[in-house]
Amino acid sequence: MEINTIILDTNAYAEFKKGNPDAFEVIKKVHNIILTPIVLGEIISGFILGNKEDTNRKELNQFLQSSRVMVVRIDLKTSEQYAKIYKELRFKGKPIPTNDMWIASSAKQFDIPIFTYDHHFNQIDGLIVISKVKDLL
Repeated sequence: MEINTIILDTNAYAEFKKGNPDAFEVIKKVHNIILTPIVLGEIISGFILGNKEDTNRKELNQFLQSSRVMVVRIDLKTSEQYAKIYKELRFKGKPIPTNDMWIASSAKQFDIPIFTYDHHFNQIDGLIVISKVKDLL
């Protein structure tokens, strides 16, 4: 099964912007790129702390204008997924950062793989994690 839609994690966006060839190829090959408000908050926080905020914001706005990019909402269904993930990880004794549980919640809600370089997402049962272009196939 070929993967055509991904949820983009913050670190994958950063790698794409840094020119990481594999990140670039993943972004180029998929048809749909989903971002969550959590990821956008993390990205913009990085801009505010950096020294190229205006340039970074312009580039992000251009990225968001693509017809392939969509921002999903966090709603009750997302919150239900969050609670399930929280319970699962708590019982496993394998906590991950709260923001990443929210990002994973959107991925589970819409049954979409996450493109990330954070290996802790692999702790979540049933979540598909993409970290390189060959994972798309």
